[in-house]
Amino acid sequence: MSLAFVAALLLGLMLKTWLSSRQIRHVMQHRSAVPAAFAATVPLEAHQKAADYTVVRSRFGLLNLAFSSAILLGWTLLGGLDLLNAWIYEATAQRFGPMAYQLSLLIAFVLIGSLLDLPWELYNTFNIEQRFGFNRLTWKLYLNDALKGMVVGLVIGLPIAALILWLMGAAGRFWWLWAWGTWMGFNLLILVLYPTVIAPLFNKFEPLPDEALKNRVEGLMARCGFAAKGLFVMDGSRRSAHGNAYFTGFGPAKRVVFFDTLLARLNGPEVEAVLAHELGHFKHKHVLKRMVTMFAISLAGFALLGWLSSQPGFYLAFAVRPNMAAPNDALALLLFMLVVPVFGFFFTPLGSLMSRRDEFQADAYACTHARGSDLASALLKLHEDNAGTLTPDPVFARFYYSHPPASERLGAILSQATR
Repeated sequence: MSLAFVAALLLGLMLKTWLSSRQIRHVMQHRSAVPAAFAATVPLEAHQKAADYTVVRSRFGLLNLAFSSAILLGWTLLGGLDLLNAWIYEATAQRFGPMAYQLSLLIAFVLIGSLLDLPWELYNTFNIEQRFGFNRLTWKLYLNDALKGMVVGLVIGLPIAALILWLMGAAGRFWWLWAWGTWMGFNLLILVLYPTVIAPLFNKFEPLPDEALKNRVEGLMARCGFAAKGLFVMDGSRRSAHGNAYFTGFGPAKRVVFFDTLLARLNGPEVEAVLAHELGHFKHKHVLKRMVTMFAISLAGFALLGWLSSQPGFYLAFAVRPNMAAPNDALALLLFMLVVPVFGFFFTPLGSLMSRRDEFQADAYACTHARGSDLASALLKLHEDNAGTLTPDPVFARFYYSHPPASERLGAILSQATR
């Protein structure tokens, strides 16, 4: 098992490096001129900014890739998780009991991982994003967000972790089925609570004040047979210059949220077209299909974890000594989260392909309920504002891109608009 893991890790590392190198080279080769299809609408300065932003982020990603791969090896084959487990066991198991030991192990692992990732996160936010004019976070707001995130993580994460660990030890051979059901119920509950309980802890949400835009949006939703609990504007500009709009919530708790940065950039018809695209995802049941897919994948994952957690070789293959006098459930969870993504990476192109297909369908739907020219104009503005490159490497895009490249997407939109 360890040989397969090393082979997959090395193959993934080489593939990621090759793809990123292709992306950097391709973007730089096309930096000097705006593609002909966009020459009349995209300034050269904006095109070059997008190229530079893409290259800087790609190079940063390569460094982070090397670091994260080394950390993964450190946790697994080099014995890091085994050392952490031994230390936490000695400090907690006898004094506080098995559940406290297992939760302490999970908390310690998350804290150490967060500290290791912190320099990379800070450099990305306060250097790269700052350099290209996107970051608006102050240190005070950053620390405030971090503290709130930690509290929310503990309040929400600890109970569900404790429940799943209890099920692993008490629900018998098919504990994984009960744990999967619990996890799915938890995710559905979060979908309901997030818009009104969690999100307002980090951002302000105010009812959409523009009556003309509100009437336009409500008219669109009525034509599409869609109901929402309200239209809200989020103060995204406090943290970033990037713009977005999204639906959040589940069932009757759905609401439409616009970033204030998006409303500042787009006009009424363009906002309507962007929203029509999002409604297209609901019309084609993309959100439901993705949830069902997520449920199926998570069921398979829990079943695999149920089998692996009972195999001593699973622990020993990754330099972890199973506990003899305490449960190994937290160890199994952590090893599973470390190892499985290495193999799951190779399914990335399939997920990207399915996502791009959904985006084309949502664009086509938007063109039937709003003007395609408005959608194209909005996407170009968002592409420019987010410094998205117009010249990605085709192989890189096919592997990673969840949205079609701008040239393909706008070509399809304009062909729909002229029908």
